[in-house]
Amino acid sequence: MIDKSKEYELLSPWLGTGLFTCSGTKWRKSRKLLTPAFHFSILDEFIPTFQEQSSVLVSKLQSFVGKPWVDVVPLMTACSLDIICQTAMGVNVDAQGGQNSEYVTAVHELEEAFMHRAVRPWLFPDFIFKWTARGRSYNANIRLVKELTRKVIKEKKSDMVMRSKDGITEPLPNGNLNHRKKRKAFLELLLEHHLKDPSFTEEDIGIEVDTFMFAGHDTTAMALSWALYYLGQNPEIQQKVHEELQGIFEDDIDRNIVREDLTKMKYLECVIKESLRLCPSVPFIARECNEPFRILDYTVPSGTLCLILICELHLDPESFPEPEKFIPERFFPENRIGRHPYAYVPFSAGPRNCIGQKFAMFEEKIILANILRKFRVTSLDPRDKVITTPNLTTKNVKPLRMRFEQRKF
Repeated sequence: MIDKSKEYELLSPWLGTGLFTCSGTKWRKSRKLLTPAFHFSILDEFIPTFQEQSSVLVSKLQSFVGKPWVDVVPLMTACSLDIICQTAMGVNVDAQGGQNSEYVTAVHELEEAFMHRAVRPWLFPDFIFKWTARGRSYNANIRLVKELTRKVIKEKKSDMVMRSKDGITEPLPNGNLNHRKKRKAFLELLLEHHLKDPSFTEEDIGIEVDTFMFAGHDTTAMALSWALYYLGQNPEIQQKVHEELQGIFEDDIDRNIVREDLTKMKYLECVIKESLRLCPSVPFIARECNEPFRILDYTVPSGTLCLILICELHLDPESFPEPEKFIPERFFPENRIGRHPYAYVPFSAGPRNCIGQKFAMFEEKIILANILRKFRVTSLDPRDKVITTPNLTTKNVKPLRMRFEQRKF
């Protein structure tokens, strides 16, 4: 059952009927169009961008060494926004340089407005919501977000048309021209489809761009933030990550990370998975049941709203003994034997699983590895003092306070 619940329609002024919100034939067509943009060969080409932007992040973190604390979430958010724009969209928005910060603020306020409205059915009708203070702010934020989207599309379309007119072919590293077929990044695929089929409009492109700009930066930013938080809470686990990275890079803390390095970061991958278990980037998903079905001894009637609470599912002690504890070793191959395949679904599962999950894992590994090669991190607040709020992503209410110290070799 792949139909999203009606509550997702509250996002339509922002995300329209893009891959995240649409259903049926339209979803299948969009998924088929966009899947090639996340082929493994495309991901390999993104690694230098992950490296470049994480290096900018590391240099910013350097300025916080010796300071009492820093809230890591805004830093991770700016870095992940720069990465999604540069890789998937092919444009540089320089969020880490302080540009377009109003976009990030607008996205967060849009998420909060959605949750505010989703639990207040009397605000569902647009003609009521738009007259509230929250509704007026919501519409203003949508205009701001879509302005950046239009700018991104216009820049990329202009660049593609210009290159096409000039007959420019992608150069190879040795300076020769590359005449073999090259896989297209996300926005290039959409624009090529638009230029061949004008019925697929710039507005249709904008809907998908809005979806990926949101989903591609906010979820990853929170995953990175929570992973750092748990490492800062568990120095013995952090030490194991340091030892793994030392084994890969030895004392060269500045060498660029390459594809082969990522396959060796097995313990770091377990750390990321365990932090996604305790704080899944998306805490719940909802489906509309369009035909009755039985589960255990119950018949679920057609039309039922079905909520999958990922944040609760991941705390089931039958699948994860001592579920509140941070134990990356749970994800060692030998410890996964016998666990139900759907006991752990941070990227959802089935046909509507997250299209960008491999992209996210590559990005998170590179960013965390570059941070941990240079710094030792400490989380200043115990878990019971870190309050999360239900939202489209698992957000912290107060600053996620962390201290960064230079590693000594």
